[in-house]
Order: sequence, then structure tokens, then C-alpha cells
Amino acid sequence: MKDRVKVYLDTSVYNRPFDDQRQTRIRLETEAFLSILEKALSGAIIIVGSSVLVYENNRNPFVERRERVSDYLSVASKLVKLNDSIKKRAVSLEGAG
Repeated sequence: MKDRVKVYLDTSVYNRPFDDQRQTRIRLETEAFLSILEKALSGAIIIVGSSVLVYENNRNPFVERRERVSDYLSVASKLVKLNDSIKKRAVSLEGAG
């Protein structure tokens, strides 16, 4: 069996459908995101989620958005939990700009 592509999406991607869809770039990014979700639901790709995404979403003050993003996050078939190695990498990337 062929290995499926694994995709990790940032919090901003999960929230893109709530942005102003009259802007072409935003609408195209939303369509791309929804296409990725469809591919994951069909089993063509794997969406990787993380405890950080859940944490960030739980801090969203907009209940409807938070609930919808939770639904999107539930499509992830793999979950990465925050650990020291990831924290060090994040600090390194942040320092690099």
C-alpha cells in the first residue's frame, strides 16, 4: 500500500472559512482547506493534529467558530502531543524569524 501524505495545518487555516470570503485569496485558501478536509475524510491523506491546535482553539472567544474548528480538528487521524523536543524546535524557529 502506498504511504499517504501527512498534512499539518496551522490554526489560521482552520479558521480561514470564517474570514471575509469576498477577498479572492481568502476564498481560494478556504476552498483549498475544504478540499484537504475532503481528501482526509476519503482516506486519501492523513491530517495530523496536535495538542497545541486544541489549546489554541479552546482559547477562541467565538463559540460557533470554536465548535466548528473542533469539528475540523476531529478529522485528524494522528495527534502529536507537545513535548520538550517540540518546544525546543519552536523556540529555535521563533528565534530564526
